[in-house]
Amino acid sequence: MAINVGGTNGGMYRGRRQRGTRALSEINVTPFVDVALVLLIIFMITAHVMEYGIEIDVPKTKTVAASTKDLPIVQITKSAELFLGRDPVNINNLAAELRRKYPGQKAVYLRGSSQASFGDVAAVMAALADAKLDVNVVTQPDDNIGKRR
Repeated sequence: MAINVGGTNGGMYRGRRQRGTRALSEINVTPFVDVALVLLIIFMITAHVMEYGIEIDVPKTKTVAASTKDLPIVQITKSAELFLGRDPVNINNLAAELRRKYPGQKAVYLRGSSQASFGDVAAVMAALADAKLDVNVVTQPDDNIGKRR
């Protein structure tokens, strides 16, 4: 950074600014560098927090007595065995068996074991969706919901 302290510069200036210093037209970048370094330090400190996820407790289900319907129940066990009611059924014949046993039915309950593979449950849900049936998933209610502590 250069400063001119009182030179006339060969008589270039005439009038009011003849004896004074020239106006300095350079931008002072020191505050900009300071702010940039502070932001860099903040991002370096908080970057490791963003790599790890935040633990979230998902909500439990709540029992609602008024929503019970009389629908057929499709059950899947942890060993991927499929049942329509109490009768075993193949996933390829599931839609046909539902139409045969429950003609005109538009929805079913799907009850899966908590140890069942998600892929198996998703395959059954896809088969029921292909058959144009609404799937209502059955869950285990948490006994602690609704109780006062």
